Amino acid sequence: MPTYVYRAIDSDRSCDHCELGFEIIQRMTEPTLTTCPHCKNPISRILFAPTVVIKGSPLTETDRKIRDYEKEGKWSHAAELADKEAEKTKREDLKTRALEDYKKAGYNFDKYNTDT
Repeated sequence: MPTYVYRAIDSDRSCDHCELGFEIIQRMTEPTLTTCPHCKNPISRILFAPTVVIKGSPLTETDRKIRDYEKEGKWSHAAELADKEAEKTKREDLKTRALEDYKKAGYNFDKYNTDT
């Protein structure tokens, strides 16, 4: 269940409980409180921005450039940059991305395959 924070609307008419604010655990389906449970003066719920958790490693400048090239449809540029960065950093995800971008650029790797 989420925790909500409430604070007095008019601090001059509030009690010690609601003047600085208080937390209460409520179900999301419960109605919003409108009065302080102690002094019955008007209160309002304080909204906070949600916490954002970014999974994985942050984008590097090279990742951004590759993404920009892909957005512009410059598949060979994106592939070459991803390929070079993969060689440098040994990142398998970039190697896979480079191969996909090379294919989008029109390179046909099947004709170079000698496994027959």
